[in-house]
Order: sequence, then C-alpha cells, then structure tokens
Amino acid sequence: MSFPVLAPAEAAELIAHGARIGFSGFTPAGSAKAIPRALAVRAESEHAAGRPFRVGVLTGASTGPSLDGALAAALAIQFRTPYQSDPLLRKQINSGEVEFVDLHLSTLPQALRYGHLGKLDWAVVEVAEVSANGEAVLTTSVGASNTYLRSAERVLLEVNRRAPAALRGFHDLFEPEDPPTRRELPIFNVEDRAGLPVAQIPPEKIAGVVYTDEVDECGSFGPATEVTARIGAHIADFLAAERLAGRIPNGFLPLQSGVGEVANSVLAALGAHPYIPVFAMYTEVLQDSVLELLLSGRIRFASTSALTLSPASQERFFAELEYFRPRVVLRPQEISNHPEIVRRLGLISLNTAIEFDLCGNVNSTHVLGRNLMNGLGGSGDFTRNAYLSIFSCASTTKGGAISTVVPLVSHCDHNEHSVQVVVTEQGVADLRGLDPWQRARRIIERCAHPNYREGLLAYLAQCPPGHQPLDHRSALSWHERFAATGTMLAKQDAVLT
Repeated sequence: MSFPVLAPAEAAELIAHGARIGFSGFTPAGSAKAIPRALAVRAESEHAAGRPFRVGVLTGASTGPSLDGALAAALAIQFRTPYQSDPLLRKQINSGEVEFVDLHLSTLPQALRYGHLGKLDWAVVEVAEVSANGEAVLTTSVGASNTYLRSAERVLLEVNRRAPAALRGFHDLFEPEDPPTRRELPIFNVEDRAGLPVAQIPPEKIAGVVYTDEVDECGSFGPATEVTARIGAHIADFLAAERLAGRIPNGFLPLQSGVGEVANSVLAALGAHPYIPVFAMYTEVLQDSVLELLLSGRIRFASTSALTLSPASQERFFAELEYFRPRVVLRPQEISNHPEIVRRLGLISLNTAIEFDLCGNVNSTHVLGRNLMNGLGGSGDFTRNAYLSIFSCASTTKGGAISTVVPLVSHCDHNEHSVQVVVTEQGVADLRGLDPWQRARRIIERCAHPNYREGLLAYLAQCPPGHQPLDHRSALSWHERFAATGTMLAKQDAVLT
C-alpha cells in the first residue's frame, strides 16, 4: 500500500479545530517538526480570518521550538500534557490561557488508554522509514509514540531522511496489558527486551507522509561550573563510600539521571571516580555525557527513552551506530519509567530540585509554589521506587537571594518518605534512618548555605513540640519575604555573596 505524500501544509489542513493530537517527542529528540510548524501557520491564518483554531497537544515529555514553541506563538494550544519546557508556553500555562495536566510520565499511556485524557484524534509521529504494510522505524526517541500510533483514529508520519533506516533494531516497543490482566513486565536486566523493533500501524489509518530532513532541536549544555562540579564530586564520593561500605553491591547498581548541567557534572564525576566501577543506566534520557561514557567504556549499557543529543553528538551516534547497537536500547516511557522495573533493578535515582525543606520534602515543579516551571516529568516514577533516591541543587539561586533549603517547600512533588539523600555544593545529607528533627539538623548542617544556616536554626528553635518540626505561622515566611523584598535574607543575616 502506498501512502499519500503530503506537503506539511496539506497535512495540517487535515486536522480540525479542537482535535487532540499525540505528537512524537521525548525532549526535542524525535519530535515532530514540519507538521506542527505548518499547523501553527494554519492557526494564525484561521485567527486572522476570525475563526477559532486550537488543539490539544499530548507528547512524551518536552519538545522543541518547532512544536511547543511554534504552536504557543500561534496561540494554537488549548490543552497540554504531560510535560513542557518552552518559555512562552510556560507563560500561557501560568496565566491560565492553556490547560496543563502535570503527570508522572509512566502513567500517561495508561491514562490515555483508560480514556482519562479524552479521545485521540491524530498521531503525528517522526519515523526513519515506513513500509507499505505499516511497519515504522522510530527515530531518536520513543516516548509515548507507540501508544499514540495504536490509539489515534488517524496517523500522519514525518519521514525524516536525516535519521538512518539502520536505527531499526535500537527500539524495543512494548505496551503492557491493562489491569486486571497485566502480567509481570519481562525486564530483569537493563539489556533485556520485551517487544518489537518497529511500530506496527494499520495501513488504513495512515492519512499521509511528509518527508523532512531535519536535525533534532536539542541544545548542548555549558561546561561544569564550580558549583555543579562540587555537587558532582559530593555525589560520586558518597556513592563510592556506599559501595565500599557494602550498602551498594560491589558490581554497582543501574543509574537513572535527569537532564541538565548538574546531571552532566554528576555523570562526569562518576565516570572519573576511581572507586566507581563500570556501570549501566536504566533511565529516560541519554544526553551527551552518557554518550561519552559509553564510548570510553565507563558505561557498559544504557536503556533510555530518548537520545537527547546535541547536533554534533547526534551525528557521531549515527556515524557509529554499529558500536552503539549492542550498548543502547530505546523504550517507551511506560517501560523506561515503570515502577515495577525500577524497584526490581534497584536503581539509584539522581534528580534535581527547585527547593527542599527541613524534613526532606522536594519541590521540583513550581516557583514560589504557584508558577509552573516545566513539570514533574519522570522524577517521581524513579524517586518513589528507587533503591536509593538522591536530589541535588545549588544551595542558593538568584545571586544568593533565594535559599533552596527552606523551612517548608511551597509545593511538594516528592515527600519525605521517598527522598533519601539531598545534596548541594555545601555537602551531602543522608536522611535514611533519621527522625524528622534529626533530618532537619543534618540538612542545615550539611546542605544549607552559610548565609541561611542561622535563620534555619532560628526557625527550628521556634517550632513547637511535635513529631514534625513545623511552625504554621512562619513556615512560608521566607517565600513571603522574597515576594515582598526580592530576597529571602532577613535584615540581620549575612549579605549576598
């Protein structure tokens, strides 16, 4: 069966106002690009003619400028889930212009199958190739693409000629049965596979293909700073000590790591540490630092849902596909982030926080408790089920005006029962086996910036007796002070540094 070859504008014309669309992309890796840009142009044209045009956007996670950026600029997004990182879209969400549902990434496919996210009208997915019988090779991510392709009423494919057809075999596409008939997920080692290397799409669902030749819109992160390097060194030293103490097996455990400059610094420190052995990763994103450690042999295998690589690193990956073929697998986010597998494999999870409080609760999504930054992403999937869960961040931001260690988080994404270790450039606070008051003192001593330690100790001293150190009258006073004065520092505290 041959499929209609469409221009991007022709594909966009097929999509009606109010449609719900499942787009490929987990980070900008593998995101649809040409059709969403054309859809944004169509929305602008419809708006200029006085007609409404907005759509619901479902993806794997964040995307790139050609998807979230273009559609947000065209005021074309009515609904968005499960995660985003576009500055304009963030502004529209926080102003109430766009409905945003923040989800654990592992739960998105099941929520869609159960109908909690409405009917999916279209799947718009980037592929490296598609055969006449509907077998499609995905590109640099899986995300939720396999579920979108199966669930959507109709399908549009972007065939990206830049992505080699030799990517066939890197993907392991598997969708579990839904409760109550779900069996155990057959992933017992990071290398195990449970599904197919291709997506199988009923040919009659494919409304057309659009040919493109575009690189993923993944940027590169800057070099390590003094702060991120110190965080990385603290975590590497801590994990090496845990291994030497026998609390981590001698052969080590698989790692999950978030994305960003802190994550790069942590992975670089782990790769260079003499007492960290060769290790594996079972994670949701593979970024440049992981690629380098795979090439050097410090990482033996990486299971991921996306190759979030800078353009130069992506070209290197494509040029050395046969080296990476036995060392990398791409899975759906429902599998890469699944609690059952995370718990079984005994993962060490490494994620970043916006702020954490004296009990160890972590806010990773909302600034001052109100305004969304990006979303929850997969951090909760891993944190709640990891053998060892670690959160890190700099001890201050905004030039020292904000302490990331606060009396009480302004929004809680990960509670004290799931968070085991917190790290800043100041040091490591291992919270395991400590009661709430002991946790608070350790966090102040090990992680708080010196400018804020006295203030935190003063807050702790005024807390009334109880199992938790909590003073209702002043728990959020630091956030209120920042909103009123532009700093969390009280007048008597040290000057900003």
